Amino acid sequence: MPAFPQTLGDLKRSPWAEAPLRGRSVRDELRVNLLRYLERGEALFPGVVGYDDTILPQLANALLARHHFILLGLRGQAKSRILRLLTRFLDERIPVVAGSEVNDDPFQPISKFARERLGECGDATAIAWLSRDQRYVEKLATPDVTVADIIGDVDPIKAARGGHLLSDELTMHFGLLPRANRGIFTINELPDLSGKVQVGLFNIMQEGDVQIKGYPVRLPLDVLLAFTANPEDYTARGKIITPLKDRIGSEILTHYPRTIELGMAITAQEAWVERGRPVRIPDFVLEVVERVAFEAREDKRVDKRSGVSQRLPISLLEHAVSNAERRALTLAEPAVVPRISDIYAALPSITGKLELEYEGELQGSETVARELIRRAAGRTLDERLGDLALDGIVTWFDGGGALKIKGDERSELCLEGFSVVPGLVNAAVAGGLADRKDGPTLVAACELILEGLAAHKRISRSEELGYVRARPERKDPMGGYGKGLGLG
Repeated sequence: MPAFPQTLGDLKRSPWAEAPLRGRSVRDELRVNLLRYLERGEALFPGVVGYDDTILPQLANALLARHHFILLGLRGQAKSRILRLLTRFLDERIPVVAGSEVNDDPFQPISKFARERLGECGDATAIAWLSRDQRYVEKLATPDVTVADIIGDVDPIKAARGGHLLSDELTMHFGLLPRANRGIFTINELPDLSGKVQVGLFNIMQEGDVQIKGYPVRLPLDVLLAFTANPEDYTARGKIITPLKDRIGSEILTHYPRTIELGMAITAQEAWVERGRPVRIPDFVLEVVERVAFEAREDKRVDKRSGVSQRLPISLLEHAVSNAERRALTLAEPAVVPRISDIYAALPSITGKLELEYEGELQGSETVARELIRRAAGRTLDERLGDLALDGIVTWFDGGGALKIKGDERSELCLEGFSVVPGLVNAAVAGGLADRKDGPTLVAACELILEGLAAHKRISRSEELGYVRARPERKDPMGGYGKGLGLG
């Protein structure tokens, strides 16, 4: 790597003083570097899964068009991650006037400080170099954010110490946006900003001027603005004012994973499952975990406006693995192998991430979460075993059989209990869920089959009795069917 020039004179004799580097705006810079990525066929946003055919092409088009843009979507849709990856398309370093608070370009200074410094020192003006990470500024919007926070404010102390008038630019304490000059400025949850602050935003990004405490300030900033928002926030907590929305070049709608496979890939990528001992997670357990989120997004008792974050299956998997880890340590088992019962033990990872509608609130978040797990197990059983005959298992329970297995028992003891049910272990092996020699995975597979049958109401499950025959629904006096709440 060549040495970076340290003075303006050295800079004038370097490639940074010539086209195309000299005078290039940050949006042109992002465009040029993005084109290089596209030419090389490299991944644009590594780690962002499920958007290859939907969001990422739209985002690339927005950058190529040099647009300010906004990502609209529910929580847990990788909006913030995408914004933070934008720095990949910035140059490794850029020159600035040393000491400048607004990252002045030595060839096109915008602040009075830089102009005076260049006038005094000439070619001896010291040059500093900003890395791409230093050129990214992010702000979480809240209703109490002020114009001073974003744009800046008059600093009476600066005025007094320097002997300047309050209207002098040198008395200004710059906010986050000017400090992001020649870089990327992002705001999360844009509708939470007050209208006054939003006006300041579009004024300085479009016209290059703003009024602070009644004093006009001209700052022709060179910055890419990117925002995030929840579509429901337009009416829930605030709104994006029309002039600002009009100045945002591209509006991109994000979404949750469209398929179970994509969701599982995201969860596997993000979840922390590397522990101090071997961890083996059966693929059907991963599927049940992911389907819990999918079932929640479709459940009428869950608030659709809030959404169900992808963080739910990530936290759920981590919690389930932790419960299996605790069991393995306590029972001195060699490997950590999560079961379906471990997913039930991870209920706190579900209940805190569900915003319930009125009906769900009446039933309670834990009841809703248990039903989601059971339905997820039922869907997974259908996908994995399909038409495999399980009638023999159901018949055994219908004949009065009952089975209760503790989730914290050793695998060998659990298998002994599952072997009592005719055809259960054989069904798990025949369906390809587990190998007969792999006891821990076989236990998890048997639990999946029983949970799936309970989900389809072919058998019943209760915390007290375990798995028993299906309870018939009782007809209520109003003509419908209740859940066995008898009337005397």
